Amino acid sequence: MNRKRAQLDLSPSSYESTCDDRDPVRISLASMISLRQAARNLPLKVAKIRAPQNGGYLAPFKGLGMEFDEVRPYQAGDDIRSLDWKVTARTGKPHTKLFRDERERPVLLWVDLRAPMFFATRGSYKAVAAAHVAALLAWSATLQGDRLGALIFSEHKHVELRPRRGSSAALHFMKQLVEHPAWDGRVQTATTGDRHASLHALGRLRRVARPGSLIFLISDFRNIDEETESHISQLARHNDIDMVFIFDPLERELPPAGIYRVSNEQETLILNTRDEKVRETYRQRFDARFARWRRRSHLSRMYLMSCSTEQNVLHSLQRGFGSRIV
Repeated sequence: MNRKRAQLDLSPSSYESTCDDRDPVRISLASMISLRQAARNLPLKVAKIRAPQNGGYLAPFKGLGMEFDEVRPYQAGDDIRSLDWKVTARTGKPHTKLFRDERERPVLLWVDLRAPMFFATRGSYKAVAAAHVAALLAWSATLQGDRLGALIFSEHKHVELRPRRGSSAALHFMKQLVEHPAWDGRVQTATTGDRHASLHALGRLRRVARPGSLIFLISDFRNIDEETESHISQLARHNDIDMVFIFDPLERELPPAGIYRVSNEQETLILNTRDEKVRETYRQRFDARFARWRRRSHLSRMYLMSCSTEQNVLHSLQRGFGSRIV
């Protein structure tokens, strides 16, 4: 059964989309390319910026490089040229200077195209919003000279792109994103398939992400369990993680009290929202889910931003980066 965009039978004035005038249920290579100019207004802010001519970021792993990190007692195999003679003379024991290696930072995009992402009541599919977010981030990374890699996944196919530099890397990523079979929507998948797909995709991401990478997780984060969260926390130990939480307004809050017809153009059900307790419980469930991810991101030193399907994705990202402490 083809997935169709779910719609509420609301009066036109009740809910008006604020999304860009693009296809709300599909993406095209032309629409992805058209976001290049807008990406100039979206610099990727990172706390550890250093001399651009030698690489824009300071990697968190130690090695011989330009930036001094610390002094530690000499260990067998250390280069004697790195001995700190002042500390050695003061302590009477040999000590070695350590440096942190400075290089270009890979930017990795983890893009969720599982079945729950192909849903919307307002604006565009969550998958479409996620694709626009990914395209903007890809162009932004390319424009500032970073190497771009990606992992695009659904329940049935994973596409892994190793980090490369230049516009060709961004265009290749967007082509893979547009041509991913998830857009065909021919297969309905159970919740267990959703969970397995995200877990597998994170496992693959952990294997390809080099320490010091800047990783964007773009998803609605549905059907994510503790094991999957553990993978994300492990990634955050050696990388900078930004989570872009995509949601539809109906997932956050039920419409005002009334009787509504909900349809995917093949099946129809009636939604009764007259009970205030039901609406409040529904709202609290979403708030609790978002709060859980906020706590997780705080504990693991990640950054969390949100993007609604009815919002302009560029404005959402600018607002998210604008509130980030750098």
